[in-house]
Amino acid sequence: MKTRVPASARAHFVIERSYATATLDDVWALWTTSVGIEAWWGPEGFDVAVTFLDLRPGGELVYTMTATAPQQVEFMKRAGMPLTTECTVRYTEVSPPHRLAYSTIADFIPGVAPYEVATVVDFNATAQGVTLAIRFDAMHDDIWTERARAGHESQMRKLDRLIAAQQRAGLA
Repeated sequence: MKTRVPASARAHFVIERSYATATLDDVWALWTTSVGIEAWWGPEGFDVAVTFLDLRPGGELVYTMTATAPQQVEFMKRAGMPLTTECTVRYTEVSPPHRLAYSTIADFIPGVAPYEVATVVDFNATAQGVTLAIRFDAMHDDIWTERARAGHESQMRKLDRLIAAQQRAGLA
C-alpha cells in the first residue's frame, strides 16, 4: 500500500487549448451538460454515460466510463481493473462561463488507497475564440501521473475533434 499524498502537497500539470471561432457559451456547455459531457469526456477508447448532474458548488457529476476499444480493454484487464467504473466528480467552484473546479477520488488503482485529485478549468474568451487552461493534480507517483496526463490529453483530443466538427457544421 502506498502512502497517501494530500492534494495540497502534490505537484500539478496544465493542459491548454485554443478554439478559433468557438464561443465561450458553447465550450462551457460541453463541460457542464450531460449531452456535452457524454460527447467527449473520457480518454479515447472509452465511452461515458452521465447518470447524475448537479452543477453547483457541492453538487456532483456521476458517470460510468467503459473501455470499448480493444487496446483499452486489454490494458484494463492486464492492470486488474474493471472495464466499467462509476466515477463521481464533486464541484468545488462553478462560475459560469469562466471557471469550473472539481475533485474526484482516485479509487480505481489496484493496491493504492483512494485519494482526492483536484482539477481547475479556466475558460477565456479571446478575439480569436476561446482558450482553456486545465490544471490537474499530479497522481501518487510518476507512472500514474504520466498515465493521467496521457488520458487527459487523449480526452482533450476528443474535445478538439468535437469542437472542430461543430465549427464545420456551423454549430459553434
